Amino acid sequence: MSNQVLIETSARHLHVSRKDLDILFGEGYELTPKKDLSQPGQFACEERVDVVGPKKTIPGVSILGPVRPDTQVELSLTDARAIGVVAPIRESGDIVGSGACKLVGPKGEVEIEAGVIAAKRHIHMTPADAEVFGVQDKDIVSVKVDDNGRGLIFGEVIVRVSPSYALAMHIDTDESNAACVKPGTMGTVIK
Repeated sequence: MSNQVLIETSARHLHVSRKDLDILFGEGYELTPKKDLSQPGQFACEERVDVVGPKKTIPGVSILGPVRPDTQVELSLTDARAIGVVAPIRESGDIVGSGACKLVGPKGEVEIEAGVIAAKRHIHMTPADAEVFGVQDKDIVSVKVDDNGRGLIFGEVIVRVSPSYALAMHIDTDESNAACVKPGTMGTVIK
């Protein structure tokens, strides 16, 4: 069906800037790809860091590559509350005025004053996918999940269109658990 989209769970992770990577792992350090992700050019890394909040530390949080202009930590709301940090629901890259935390790597520590978010649920699409679905970049849709015994409709799903994307919806672990999403779960896009 043309209105079906694969739903992927995006667990806690961070994207790191060149400057912060040098502090955390040493000057000139290069990320080590562990596995490719569904979005072209994106990969999970061998490297991990601790994310420290005022109440608790989450050890061993995965870094996703490649290096980005700004460091960004993506947590579920449950994670953020557990460690005592603010994580506003934002699109990736929208970090101005977002939460703060400390990152601890094997060679150093970085205090980020902004960069902690809970990622807004979204669908990656190519322009051809968007044409099939009848949507445009930044449109808001809903996605119905009803095959896992805890059916629900995810509202306020933002459509992100780029020729460099692959078709997939991304939700965090809280959202995934609420709908019993497992590998291969499909959702129905509702405009």
